Amino acid sequence: MKRFLLIPAIAMTMIAGNAATTFAQEKTVMVGGAAMYPSKNIVENAMHSKDHTTLVAAVKAADLVNTLSGPGPFTVFAPTNAAFNKLPKGTVDMLLKPENKAKLTSVLTYHVVPGAMDSKMIMEKLNANNGKIMLKTVNGEELTLMMKGKNLMLMDVQGGMAKVTIKDVYQKNGVIHVIDTVLMP
Repeated sequence: MKRFLLIPAIAMTMIAGNAATTFAQEKTVMVGGAAMYPSKNIVENAMHSKDHTTLVAAVKAADLVNTLSGPGPFTVFAPTNAAFNKLPKGTVDMLLKPENKAKLTSVLTYHVVPGAMDSKMIMEKLNANNGKIMLKTVNGEELTLMMKGKNLMLMDVQGGMAKVTIKDVYQKNGVIHVIDTVLMP
């Protein structure tokens, strides 16, 4: 009888060891002090980034966790905490209030594009379109992407600019590009 009890324990140790080995073998990108695993979804990874706590709180307040945890694929231009701190004083607190959920959802979905677009795909589109492309976001508005020197830049409909600071953070349901400014629809 003891023999049968030991086998499951050994098997569980082997399974746990294999999972750790799988994670160790994944090509990760460090974001906010945490490894972003391609086998995890956008929300699972973002929750571990110290640089994206404001974004995660906003995604939760807008009830977008299930959407961004879904199959996608999505391309997310993810503003850092520092990007949110650039907004006028009180803006984040105002957006996080329940009565402003529609506005918050609009701002967040303006950072999401259907489909998975890594930097190689974006560069191919930029080269084919005279250095500028327009992407329709999930909220229905367009973002303009262009190069400025060696930097991939995004321009919102109000003329605000954001720079991609970390590109190609692959997820099981898409790709994240970290940006330094919150874009406004």
